[in-house]
Amino acid sequence: MTTSGEQERLRGAEGERAGRDGVLWGGMPPWLPRAMVLFLVLVGLFQLADWAFRQLIDLFVMLLVAFFLSLALEPAVDRMAARGVRRGVGTFLVFVAVGVAVVGFLAALGTLLVDQVAKIAGDMPHLVDNLMGWVNRTFHQDLSLGELQKRVLKDSGTIEGYAQQAADNVWGVSSTLIGGLFQTFTVGLFTFYFTAEGPRVRRTVCSLLPPARQGEVLRAWEIALAKTGGYLYSRAVLAVVSAAGHWVMFALIDLPYSAALAIWVGVMSQFVPTIGTYLAGALPVLVALTVEPVDALWVLVFTVVYQQIENYVLHPRITARTVDVHPAVAFGAVIAGAALLGAVGALIAIPAAATLQGFVGTYVRRYEVATDPRIDRGEQRRARRELRREAARRLRRMVGGDGQ
Repeated sequence: MTTSGEQERLRGAEGERAGRDGVLWGGMPPWLPRAMVLFLVLVGLFQLADWAFRQLIDLFVMLLVAFFLSLALEPAVDRMAARGVRRGVGTFLVFVAVGVAVVGFLAALGTLLVDQVAKIAGDMPHLVDNLMGWVNRTFHQDLSLGELQKRVLKDSGTIEGYAQQAADNVWGVSSTLIGGLFQTFTVGLFTFYFTAEGPRVRRTVCSLLPPARQGEVLRAWEIALAKTGGYLYSRAVLAVVSAAGHWVMFALIDLPYSAALAIWVGVMSQFVPTIGTYLAGALPVLVALTVEPVDALWVLVFTVVYQQIENYVLHPRITARTVDVHPAVAFGAVIAGAALLGAVGALIAIPAAATLQGFVGTYVRRYEVATDPRIDRGEQRRARRELRREAARRLRRMVGGDGQ
């Protein structure tokens, strides 16, 4: 006979054994539902964060562009603030100066473009006659202007279809233009805020960090200011030198709109990465072709020669104290920036690379490297040549002194 207490213990042991067997043989552990719910919640939060990031990526890019523009403008505002000018007023004056320069540049190019299009439109019949004459002589054809008009009118349905398609796309082009203007206004607004409130922005950012990290953030900020401002300063100097040199050349060959074309070459070759040089030289060559083909050849030769002088003489001397970035590093940075952020990334790639290089150079310790022929195999040979030259110079001085 078993007592009631023993029976209760037996039933409890059987229940516990049944619970363990249920877990082992297909039952659900008590923690698994909570884990599944937590997993689904985390997946949902990740999807929500990914959607929000994709929606706000344009805003982040505009903030990044505004930040680098403020780094470029802040040194000028700081100089005016040091002379007693309020930062808001100084920022407004800098914006006005930059706006006037941009509007003047676009106005000069607009005038050039309108005049050249009008000239090409006026010369179009003569160009068409010359083209048909060349085709007839080369391919033994008998084309005429009347036959060409008939073929154009015959395909008028296709042309009308293209015109209708272009008309349908007008709204898309208009919306794109409005969106671009809104983005420009947004970047300008954030740039004005970052520039005018630069000290307050830095103070706000540092207030979110412990004191040990605040000094590093401020040091990185100062490096970014110096490198970005130095980059734009060096580019502006190179643009002025390039514009002056090309203006002299265009004026010598009596090229129309020589001043506007020279400004175009200076700005495009310095502020448009990678392809700016080719875009800069293409327009003067095309304008020269409409005047005299020989002038186009002279323009092309001068552009190529000047580019070599700039790359090997002017650019190293001007950028040595501002943005000391190796050309290979700069080229790689432009490619990486374009791959990440497109044209915006290509524009800010070089100052970003210079900032990163300066920040890393501040914290990375460097050691002196001993002279070793395995590093520079021509060093010993150059040293021996220098010794021989120095000995020859001493011998000439001795001989010259004895002769006197």
